[in-house]
Amino acid sequence: MTTSDLPRRTPGASGRTCNSPEPAPGAPSRALRMRAAAGWVRFMRRAEAEARAGTTA
Repeated sequence: MTTSDLPRRTPGASGRTCNSPEPAPGAPSRALRMRAAAGWVRFMRRAEAEARAGTTA
């Protein structure tokens, strides 16, 4: 049993563009979610530092 040869593809643009999907109405933007995540990390680090400082004092 032989298989037929697949058509040759040439490298290059397919003509399609990659667009990020629009957020749903009322949903936070990616930039806002990234800022919130960074703020949460800072909050947790500060809370951990204060907890350590409180137990050694």
